[in-house]
Amino acid sequence: MIKPSNLKSGHKIAIISPATIVKPIYIDQAAEALKAEGLKPIIMPHAKGPAKGSYAAADADRLADLLAAISDPEIKAILCARGGYGCNHLLHAIPPQLIADNPKWLIGFSDISALHALWQKAGVISLHAPMAKHLSTLPADHYCTRAMMHILRDGLPTEYMTPSHPLITRGEAQGILAGGNLAVINGLAATPFDPLNLADSSEGLILFIEDIAEKIYAVERMLTRLILAGQLQKCKALIVGHFTEYTPDPNHPDMEHMIRALLDRYDIKIPVAFGFPAGHTDDNLPLPLGAKASLSITPDSTILSLE
Repeated sequence: MIKPSNLKSGHKIAIISPATIVKPIYIDQAAEALKAEGLKPIIMPHAKGPAKGSYAAADADRLADLLAAISDPEIKAILCARGGYGCNHLLHAIPPQLIADNPKWLIGFSDISALHALWQKAGVISLHAPMAKHLSTLPADHYCTRAMMHILRDGLPTEYMTPSHPLITRGEAQGILAGGNLAVINGLAATPFDPLNLADSSEGLILFIEDIAEKIYAVERMLTRLILAGQLQKCKALIVGHFTEYTPDPNHPDMEHMIRALLDRYDIKIPVAFGFPAGHTDDNLPLPLGAKASLSITPDSTILSLE
């Protein structure tokens, strides 16, 4: 996997809106936050529209912004302003070789997981990390912002230590970090962009998942598909991030207990971490997808090392 170059003071960073409409103030304030970090933000022509239905712009305009940002040698990173839905419209029209020939950090999460899968197909590491709203509404010293800037400026390796969770499966694992938003990953199944089929087989995968506003039974159905396809049990480990904006159901008090019961039902014995601070919350640690990862899960802590 290719590691994009580190950002330096004065480097250009493009801001694009590849999916759903974004409030212009979030883009403008994120640009100011990036300026304060010593970078030169370039707001791409269609980042603020004109909107097309729920999309930030028409497919052709969103694609043009992304292709221009990838191809411009002066742009060193691409910050996605928002997820939502729509990135999968663009996948077929972006040659992976173009990304491989112009490796640069792609930054974002949620629906941006589709673009992360494209970067993985191209063999380039990308950053599952906060986007414009985070940069515009939270203080510059927020620990996730600082962690993101550390990776962008200094590269890898990096390491996180987080508290453990009562439902863990303890253990250690090494592999390529992959994943992101579970609904997006599920939507890429049986396509050339399925991130669970793109990793080097000699390395194996450590899978990270998160999601928002999905019912417990819907998440169980998606994970069951991964199991019935033989994909989840082939992973070296599972990292469960934040699942937010859902309610308990008659079968499970929360998402974590459902996932624990599902893994037990199918006798999947890989190491499993719960409660990792990444997903649709302010606590959204940046994760370099495609990077080599080492995971240690104990009753006291989860340690994730990335290089």
